[in-house]
Amino acid sequence: MNPRTDKLVRRTTMVATVTASYFLLTADYGPEPNVLDPIKNAILSAEHSLKESIFGPKKGVQERETEKLAPSSSEKHQKSGG
Repeated sequence: MNPRTDKLVRRTTMVATVTASYFLLTADYGPEPNVLDPIKNAILSAEHSLKESIFGPKKGVQERETEKLAPSSSEKHQKSGG
Protein backbone atom coordinates (compact mmCIF):
# COMPACT_ATOMS: atom_id res chain seq x y z
CA MET A 1 0.00 0.00 0.00
CA ASN A 2 1.12 3.56 -0.65
CA PRO A 3 2.78 5.05 2.50
CA ARG A 4 0.53 8.12 2.42
CA THR A 5 -2.57 5.96 2.13
CA ASP A 6 -1.34 3.73 4.93
CA LYS A 7 -0.78 6.75 7.17
CA LEU A 8 -4.27 8.09 6.38
CA VAL A 9 -5.86 4.72 7.13
CA ARG A 10 -4.01 4.49 10.46
CA ARG A 11 -5.04 7.99 11.51
CA THR A 12 -8.65 7.41 10.48
CA THR A 13 -8.69 4.17 12.45
CA MET A 14 -7.31 5.90 15.55
CA VAL A 15 -9.89 8.68 15.36
CA ALA A 16 -12.71 6.17 14.84
CA THR A 17 -11.48 4.09 17.79
CA VAL A 18 -11.32 7.11 20.11
CA THR A 19 -14.75 8.31 18.99
CA ALA A 20 -16.33 4.87 19.44
CA SER A 21 -14.70 4.51 22.88
CA TYR A 22 -16.03 7.91 23.91
CA PHE A 23 -19.59 7.01 22.89
CA LEU A 24 -19.38 3.62 24.61
CA LEU A 25 -18.08 5.18 27.83
CA THR A 26 -20.69 7.93 27.92
CA ALA A 27 -23.70 5.85 26.83
CA ASP A 28 -24.85 5.22 30.41
CA TYR A 29 -24.35 8.75 31.74
CA GLY A 30 -26.93 10.61 29.68
CA PRO A 31 -26.96 14.43 29.78
CA GLU A 32 -25.71 14.69 33.37
CA PRO A 33 -22.29 16.33 33.85
CA ASN A 34 -19.49 13.82 34.15
CA VAL A 35 -15.72 13.41 34.05
CA LEU A 36 -15.67 13.11 30.25
CA ASP A 37 -17.17 16.57 29.58
CA PRO A 38 -13.75 18.12 28.78
CA ILE A 39 -13.23 15.44 26.13
CA LYS A 40 -16.68 16.14 24.71
CA ASN A 41 -15.92 19.87 24.60
CA ALA A 42 -12.60 19.20 22.84
CA ILE A 43 -14.33 17.03 20.23
CA LEU A 44 -17.01 19.67 19.63
CA SER A 45 -14.37 22.39 19.37
CA ALA A 46 -12.35 20.36 16.88
CA GLU A 47 -15.52 19.69 14.88
CA HIS A 48 -16.34 23.42 14.81
CA SER A 49 -12.78 24.34 13.78
CA LEU A 50 -12.76 21.73 11.02
CA LYS A 51 -16.10 22.93 9.67
CA GLU A 52 -14.85 26.52 9.69
CA SER A 53 -11.65 25.58 7.86
CA ILE A 54 -13.57 23.67 5.18
CA PHE A 55 -16.69 25.80 4.74
CA GLY A 56 -15.51 29.12 6.15
CA PRO A 57 -17.04 31.00 9.07
CA LYS A 58 -20.80 31.37 9.24
CA LYS A 59 -21.96 34.45 7.41
CA GLY A 60 -24.06 35.78 10.32
CA VAL A 61 -21.19 35.48 12.79
CA GLN A 62 -18.78 37.11 10.36
CA GLU A 63 -21.15 40.04 9.76
CA ARG A 64 -21.70 40.60 13.49
CA GLU A 65 -17.97 40.61 14.19
CA THR A 66 -17.39 43.02 11.31
CA GLU A 67 -20.05 45.35 12.72
CA LYS A 68 -18.38 45.27 16.14
CA LEU A 69 -14.96 46.09 14.69
CA ALA A 70 -15.95 48.83 12.23
CA PRO A 71 -18.49 51.46 13.31
CA SER A 72 -21.25 52.13 10.82
CA SER A 73 -21.14 55.15 8.53
CA SER A 74 -23.91 56.89 10.51
CA GLU A 75 -21.85 56.58 13.72
CA LYS A 76 -18.83 58.06 11.92
CA HIS A 77 -21.01 60.87 10.60
CA GLN A 78 -22.41 61.67 14.08
CA LYS A 79 -18.93 61.74 15.66
CA SER A 80 -17.60 64.17 13.06
CA GLY A 81 -20.39 66.61 13.94
CA GLY A 82 -22.12 66.68 10.61
